[in-house]
Amino acid sequence: MTDIHKLPFDPAPFLVENLNLLPKGRVLDVAMGNGRNAIFLAQNGFQVEGIDLSREAVGMALERAEERGVEISAGIVDLEDDFRIEGEYDLIICFNYLHRPLIPVLKKGLRRDGMIIYETYIVDQPRFGKPKNPAHLLRHNELLDLFREFRCLRYHEGIFENRKALAGIIAQKTSA
Repeated sequence: MTDIHKLPFDPAPFLVENLNLLPKGRVLDVAMGNGRNAIFLAQNGFQVEGIDLSREAVGMALERAEERGVEISAGIVDLEDDFRIEGEYDLIICFNYLHRPLIPVLKKGLRRDGMIIYETYIVDQPRFGKPKNPAHLLRHNELLDLFREFRCLRYHEGIFENRKALAGIIAQKTSA
């Protein structure tokens, strides 16, 4: 289990660098951890809902949001237990988490022209540390394939800062 107190509090660079591309509106932060990305988006005018399995993480995220003077809503959800999204979102974000059966659920939860930002580890990551389980690592080019019916606006994949192996995509849903 991840110690949420050791997780970074700065938002993901891929999110920060691409903020200007994102549609304002209703956001779902999937596997939000300590809320670093949810809080960043709320500070930038988004209406953010976050979900995570960890009660401690959700509590910390809500507490940190209040300390920063922003509002987010957050809930405790097991994403691997027949999770469904209610309604449609303008933006869904997911960082450092992979459960492949969740991808169709996320796609369905976006409104037409909504966007997804997804960034997580690839198969090269074990040489730098965790995660090591292949079930939690994308194969090369897999993220592109998972969102092939979406319009790809940004994509990166490879070794970053000589210490982590990631793939990230920003994609737009172009059909209903």
